[in-house]
Amino acid sequence: MLAVRLICCGRLREKHYIQAMAEYEKRLGALCRFEVCELPEQRLPEQPSRAEIDAALEREAQQIEKQIDPGACVYAMCVEGRQRSSEALARELEQLAVRSRSRICFIIGSSFGLAQRIKQRADERLSMSEMTFPHHLARVMLTEQIYRAFMINSGSKYHK
Repeated sequence: MLAVRLICCGRLREKHYIQAMAEYEKRLGALCRFEVCELPEQRLPEQPSRAEIDAALEREAQQIEKQIDPGACVYAMCVEGRQRSSEALARELEQLAVRSRSRICFIIGSSFGLAQRIKQRADERLSMSEMTFPHHLARVMLTEQIYRAFMINSGSKYHK
């Protein structure tokens, strides 16, 4: 059974996001070992300088690296990543299982993104869209896509 870890900077606070995540976590529980690891987002001033942002991203990177499973296939969620269809993501997850890569980590950074070294460390850079989304919404969207991938691979009618 695949182990999927979602590493996120920042905690969900909005009730509707919390409820949506709980629903997909429940659904995924029957399909894989799904875990969400929430890390604290670094606090920055209202108008941070580039240096302050880079320093915060570096501190977040240190926390993220501690949570990456050894041997896991790592997906960094970032705007410059490759976009994939739901079917393509499903095929990738299925191929990872076939190649005995039983652990997968998806990483969602804070509102300022991810440190460059996390992006470089990743096996794949994945983008949801060229559009910008709040990172809490992106978490729900990614979790739904992971669930959808499992449903596609099982032949379910969930994906139409």
